[in-house]
Amino acid sequence: MQTYCYIMEYNSPLGCLTACSDGQSITGLWLAGQKYFGSTLSPDAVQKALPVFAQLGDWLDCYFSAKQPDFFPPLTTSGSAFRQAVWKILRSIPYGSLTTYGEIARQLEHSTGKAVSAQAVGAAVGHNPISILIPCHRVVGANGSLTGYAGGLDKKSWLLQLEGVNMERLFIPKHGTAL
Repeated sequence: MQTYCYIMEYNSPLGCLTACSDGQSITGLWLAGQKYFGSTLSPDAVQKALPVFAQLGDWLDCYFSAKQPDFFPPLTTSGSAFRQAVWKILRSIPYGSLTTYGEIARQLEHSTGKAVSAQAVGAAVGHNPISILIPCHRVVGANGSLTGYAGGLDKKSWLLQLEGVNMERLFIPKHGTAL
């Protein structure tokens, strides 16, 4: 049987990242211990050097040097139409900027004409299979809470600081739970 799921590990300042590819595109990127880790990994995944992994490594090297990469490796996500719509909005959040779960819900309501809750957006954000490149860490609660990051709130805070986000009005909630 031919394997169509390949993996690569990348040593980042946040610890080991695991990437997944179908051979052409990045299909997953997770922090060690992340909730939903490996959600797109096949049990027969094998490590293999691929051009797309080299592109990902270059992107991550640039990003973790506190620079905004001006290129992206190809990405492919699979999920419901709702999750895909949320992840598309996430990709439009500029480097060093923030939005809220409620603002994403309003964008979706505007484009679809259907009511969308911030909680539903939070669930879709939490299931993002390609951390960092699809920047779910740039979504915060309306009150400035850093709630809801599957990789851990300490890592969310670190990524935002790396991007130069003003952290003055942001905080980690005492209860530490996700949206």
